[in-house]
Amino acid sequence: MIKVEFAERLRHLPPYLFAEIDRLKREEIKKGADLIDLSIGDPDLPTPEHIVESLRKAAGRPENHRYPSYEGMPSFRQAVAGWYKRRFDVALDAQTEVLSLIGSKEGIGHIPLAFAGPGDVVLYTSPGYPVYPVGALFAGAEGYPLPLLEANGFLPDMGSVPADILKRAKLLFINYPNNPTGAAADGEFFEKIVEFAGRHNIIVCHDAAYSEIYYDDKKPASFLQTPGAKEVGIEFHSLSKTYNMTGWRLGFAVGHKEVIAGLGRIKTNLDSGVFQAVQEAGITALDTKDEELSGIRRTYQQRRDALYSGLTGQGIHVIKPEAAFYLWAGCPKGFDSRSFAKHLLEKAGVVATPGVGFGQPGEGYIRFALTVPVDRIGEAVQRIGKSL
Repeated sequence: MIKVEFAERLRHLPPYLFAEIDRLKREEIKKGADLIDLSIGDPDLPTPEHIVESLRKAAGRPENHRYPSYEGMPSFRQAVAGWYKRRFDVALDAQTEVLSLIGSKEGIGHIPLAFAGPGDVVLYTSPGYPVYPVGALFAGAEGYPLPLLEANGFLPDMGSVPADILKRAKLLFINYPNNPTGAAADGEFFEKIVEFAGRHNIIVCHDAAYSEIYYDDKKPASFLQTPGAKEVGIEFHSLSKTYNMTGWRLGFAVGHKEVIAGLGRIKTNLDSGVFQAVQEAGITALDTKDEELSGIRRTYQQRRDALYSGLTGQGIHVIKPEAAFYLWAGCPKGFDSRSFAKHLLEKAGVVATPGVGFGQPGEGYIRFALTVPVDRIGEAVQRIGKSL
């Protein structure tokens, strides 16, 4: 029998946060617990039927059964460009400034391979999506977290980055609307990021996966709407959250054509593109009228309002999100984020995500996902109240 030794990069890799949560959930389910799962951001709402029907038809066409284009079907990339023009009034060259992805996670994880290596630094906001620092690790680069603090509106202080770090920095990951805090960013912040990136020659990677899940009719901006943004970076997007298509694995990156080309070179060597039938369904999704999507947003607004009022009624400090389908809540006195998540799981049968799992600045908070119906949210609030 061979002796299996993991590569050095795996020895430094932390356990993936949600895999550990799944393990703890399984243990409680074995005990017969009725769990209300507010942990992972996986929409419980179905993909709209007209998108499913589009896939059914496309999957039956033999021409879609062959290898797809590495960069994405020209018609899909054109649909992305059309959506950006309608939604943000941002003009994109579909041929050179749009790239299809097997979900935005894939592109986020791969882009450091194109632009960073040993001795380089990747800046990223923290707490944040765990893939930002992991992508840097896989590229052999050093990740440098930028703390998101409640006192600063969960926006990073770019002036706090040391000069020696800036000299080695190649990429900057930002994410608004933000996961896990639910914070949004305005044009003034994006202007500062454009200036910062240009001054230090750093590629901006804006993760905008939650731009279409917003509340009180306050539409989030795109980073690319900012003058000069397309000269310093790109934006990642996904169909997962907007259209309830998490399992379909379809997303895209848009922006600076040379950055898009670099990511595309990585992809041509590591994957063979997105199934064309899924891309055709993606075109249907991107052409969906906003009236249909507004119904999805109303559902999340009802859930947000129910959980926010319920938790605050229990004396828990909650940041009311402007967008995304998460609530970022402070842990009650006597708990850190891990112990409070464990308490909720074992004493209330409610699954939530400890804030520290998103980075050390997330300690003291816990994230709830709005991915169960309102009645179950009400039950979760009652259980949490009794457990405290």
